[in-house]
Amino acid sequence: MDANARAVLRAQRAADANAVLDVIARAFIGEPEVVALEAALAARSDSFGFVAEADEQVVGHVRLTRSWIDAEPRLVDVLVLSPLSVLPEYQRRGIGAALTARAVEAAEAAGAPAVFLEGSPTYYSRLGWRPASELGVTPPSTRIPPPAFQAVRLLRWEDWMRGALVYAEPFWAYDCVGLRGERLAAAREAR
Repeated sequence: MDANARAVLRAQRAADANAVLDVIARAFIGEPEVVALEAALAARSDSFGFVAEADEQVVGHVRLTRSWIDAEPRLVDVLVLSPLSVLPEYQRRGIGAALTARAVEAAEAAGAPAVFLEGSPTYYSRLGWRPASELGVTPPSTRIPPPAFQAVRLLRWEDWMRGALVYAEPFWAYDCVGLRGERLAAAREAR
C-alpha cells in the first residue's frame, strides 16, 4: 500500500467472510481460536463488523458483539470490541485506529452506553480507551490483567451501570477470554 493511500472503511458483508478470516489468521498467527471465534460471532444477529479495504483487498477488520454488565438493578446491554485485526504488512498505518474509531461511532449510534475490550493499554489508551475499573465494571475473568480490561464510556452511560461484564457465549466456547500459561504469568509479574 502506498504510504499516502488510505484504507476505505465499510460495513462487513457476508461475502467478506473468507477475507476476514484470512486477515485474522495472519494477524493472530498461532491463535486459531480467534479465527473460530470470528466465524461464530459473525453468525450471531447481535454482532456486526467493519472492514478496511486497500489495494482492492480486505486488509483489516473489527467486530462488535452484544454482551452485558451484571448491574445490581438489571442487566445492561453493552458492546465488546473483539477481534481487531490488520494484515501484518498493513500495520502501523493507522488502519487499526481507524477501525476502532469506526466501531466506537457505530456503538454510539446503536445506543450502547459503553464498549469494552481486552488489549494493550499502551495502544488503546492513546485512542481514548480507559481502564474499565474507572466505570465500576469488573472483568469477566481473573485471567484478564486489570490494565488490559478497557472501556469507552458513551453518551448513554449512567453511573448505576456498575458490575461485572458478562461476555457472550462464543468468547467462552472458544476460550478467548483473558490470558493463559506463560502470557498470563508474564502479565501478572509485570504488575
